[in-house]
Amino acid sequence: MSITFNERVRTVWKEKRPDIKSVRNLEERIGLSNGTIASWKKSSPSQAKIEQVANFFGVSVDYLLGNTDDMHVNKKATANEPVDLDDLLSEKGMAMFDGQPLSDEYKKALLAMLNTMKDNGK
Repeated sequence: MSITFNERVRTVWKEKRPDIKSVRNLEERIGLSNGTIASWKKSSPSQAKIEQVANFFGVSVDYLLGNTDDMHVNKKATANEPVDLDDLLSEKGMAMFDGQPLSDEYKKALLAMLNTMKDNGK
């Protein structure tokens, strides 16, 4: 029996965000409407929703779909490839520190600090 999308979401939730205790709270944090996750037991989520969940948890879409057991977002990425911090620290981006996703408040603070440093360096 193959693992369903809903089961993958619950697995990655328990592993990466055990601090989020309820389905409703998880939906709020991801930006999903109430009852969305429960609806995935009966119907498949849209590509946009799959990407939204993958970005939140910092895993690949393929992992959530059961195409791989590797959670990593981009297997081809290397330490030598540049990362756009504007995108990473945007409200849609997923940034992690010490194994935990950064809150929107932390991401905004980091962007403000980087912008201040950039402005002071002119």
